[in-house]
Amino acid sequence: MVGPDWRQEEARRLWQFGLAAKLPQGGFGWLDDHGRPTPGHDRPLYVAGRLTHVYALAHLEGFAGADEMVEHGLASLRGPFRDAEHGGWFTLLGESEGISDDSKWAYAHAFVILGAATATTAGFGARGLLDEALATVEEKFLADGDLVERWDREWRTPVAYRGANAAMHMLEALMAAAAVTGDRRWLDHGQRIAEPVLDAALAHDDRIVEHFDTQWQPLLDHNAERKDDPFHPYGATPGHGFEWSRLLLQLAHRLDAEQPDPGLVQASRALFERACADGWAVDGRPGFIYTVDWDGTPLIRQRLHWVAAEALAAATVREGLDLPVAAQVQEWWQFVDDHHRDLEDGSWHHELDPQNQPAATIRPGKADLYHAVQVCLLPDKDVVGWPHG
Repeated sequence: MVGPDWRQEEARRLWQFGLAAKLPQGGFGWLDDHGRPTPGHDRPLYVAGRLTHVYALAHLEGFAGADEMVEHGLASLRGPFRDAEHGGWFTLLGESEGISDDSKWAYAHAFVILGAATATTAGFGARGLLDEALATVEEKFLADGDLVERWDREWRTPVAYRGANAAMHMLEALMAAAAVTGDRRWLDHGQRIAEPVLDAALAHDDRIVEHFDTQWQPLLDHNAERKDDPFHPYGATPGHGFEWSRLLLQLAHRLDAEQPDPGLVQASRALFERACADGWAVDGRPGFIYTVDWDGTPLIRQRLHWVAAEALAAATVREGLDLPVAAQVQEWWQFVDDHHRDLEDGSWHHELDPQNQPAATIRPGKADLYHAVQVCLLPDKDVVGWPHG
């Protein structure tokens, strides 16, 4: 039976696995299935931000080794990832040195904010970094009220695309920033970011539309030729339905704890129920599939670990607020225990095939602790304010 002791021990097992990611040249390596940095792999900004956040959580839980990881992450964000000439942060550094991608992505900048916010909460003196990241995001990515997806290095040309994934993680980061700074305007920014994504979901049978043009008009055929893209998949992604469901519910309660916006609360429930119906065991086997078509037809049947984690996180928030949850929640936890946890090499299998065997067609390696750690800790915390409230 999965319970508090299981979850606490699992979080520590995940943190122990991730310690090997720290690289002497700055940033963190992309860990392979055995917990070793993958040769030839670039160092992503979003991984640096996520691991800074994850080990700041570890510090708050008293995990030995956390402090060194947080300090290393903060040094990386203040140092090699930071563009001292033009501002903002580089998307990718080379494996050992240099810059592989000098463009500026909203998605990755959201994790600079989140890492700095949690490090500030944990007492690591990261408020200056947080303030700089927030100022950059507000000036460059949010200047016109919506969220620009990506700029070139010199902030001259934005890409002609908007994405729900970047919007989702920016909403999470801005909620963290609002709690740390006490400034409500970050919640207001987050609510504006969410509105076009929510409107599109309600117009498409409560399925999250992932891709938009610059006017936030849906691009339903985007990446039809690369349906299993790990960041921009074609179709609807039940995992993001769960993630948006959780974040909208938390946003509603942070905006007004006494009278949460009923529209946000109802939208959160609709997204949760649709993601359950579309995602869980739809092909006769347990597990959450990756994507469906716009009528709910299963497309990519691989099971990704983050989808299971976000389903459980959304259910946890609903349970914590005494709202209805899916009947299969304990079955979901058992599925993670039986299939995603890798007791031989560590961490979780990030991808399973439709037969629930380890696979690596979409998500090779085990670079991501973020989703799994959060869902292990969340059930025993304040589900609305943790860890910043």
